[in-house]
Amino acid sequence: MALIPLPEVIRQSGLSRSSVYHYIDEGLFPRPVKIGERAVAWISSEIAAVNEARIAGKSREELKSLVSKLQIARQGCA
Repeated sequence: MALIPLPEVIRQSGLSRSSVYHYIDEGLFPRPVKIGERAVAWISSEIAAVNEARIAGKSREELKSLVSKLQIARQGCA
């Protein structure tokens, strides 16, 4: 499981910083994981899965469902 910082998330997704956080609030993008006291990163496989779903033209509801499943799977790894 590779972790990537926000600049790489922005590069891979084509989203702006504000859009990433807006989509997180809407449940359309995975939340970052805390990697330090003041640092976060994203799981690269989750970003890839969301990008693939966006490319495939999935609806907002389908994206929300995907993100929810990714978050549940993440909890199962802990």
